[in-house]
Amino acid sequence: MENQTVLYMLFLSGLSDLPSLQLPLFLVFLLVYLMTLTGNLLIVLLICTDSHLQTPMYFFLGTLACLDMGYSSVTIPRMLFDLYTQKRFISIQACITQIYFIMYFALSEISLLAVMSYDRYVAICRPLHYTQIMHWKTCVLLVLGLLMISVVCSLVHVLLLLRLSFCRLTPLQSFFCELPQLLLVSCSDTFINVLLILITAISLGGGIFALTFCPYITILNTIMKMQSKAMRSKAFSTCSSHLTVVFLFYGTALFSYFHPNAKTNSVVDKVASVFYTVLTPLVNPLIYSLRNKILKTSLKRAV
Repeated sequence: MENQTVLYMLFLSGLSDLPSLQLPLFLVFLLVYLMTLTGNLLIVLLICTDSHLQTPMYFFLGTLACLDMGYSSVTIPRMLFDLYTQKRFISIQACITQIYFIMYFALSEISLLAVMSYDRYVAICRPLHYTQIMHWKTCVLLVLGLLMISVVCSLVHVLLLLRLSFCRLTPLQSFFCELPQLLLVSCSDTFINVLLILITAISLGGGIFALTFCPYITILNTIMKMQSKAMRSKAFSTCSSHLTVVFLFYGTALFSYFHPNAKTNSVVDKVASVFYTVLTPLVNPLIYSLRNKILKTSLKRAV
């Protein structure tokens, strides 16, 4: 059997190898990160302090803002550190930890988007029963349930990662640790890991995807039957904000993993990764605040 050197450190390829771009990229993404934290934190503060916003819809929106802050904080600070120091080395333990939190926040966010679809379904299709169905206890239990499922699912993947050994010097073609790329540098048998990824993607991912989009079939049908133009406009505005966030997150993530030549076109992969890990948490509060009259009114009162 050929001798193999077990690796304890991995190398991230980063966004660019050009030294002249490191400082400009650092400043740009530092600004993006600060804007992301400011925008999402502002939404959370408005929802907590304004009594007009203390409804199930805004409770879910505040939870989404918290998840966006956590999701961006898992990847951007590490990227800023690598851009500033130009080292790009990361330990196996730190890489696995980053993968755990990325999976946790990503699963939590797509699950929450599915819950928000159900909330919009009840509000538009069953408005007379909205307060009975979406009372605070139900909302809190739904959020706690999806967070616990995300914890367990992410933990199972991480526990299987801990049994692997890593001995290949191939750099990870990204600015953060991703589960599929980490498996490529392992010298252990990764069949169970890959099988678990497929099972999770098909069962859990497919189920959440269906729960997110299926309610909109009934929602759109109900909106088209509304007699009042003002009611249709209000319903479309609320749903369009949610659908924009859903398509932005799913579109960039799916493109990153399933576009043609996904394993070889690292530049396209990095651009797509920037969209769903960096830009999506930034634009989510903008989408909801710019298209939501109640939230804009609350912001004016606060200012």
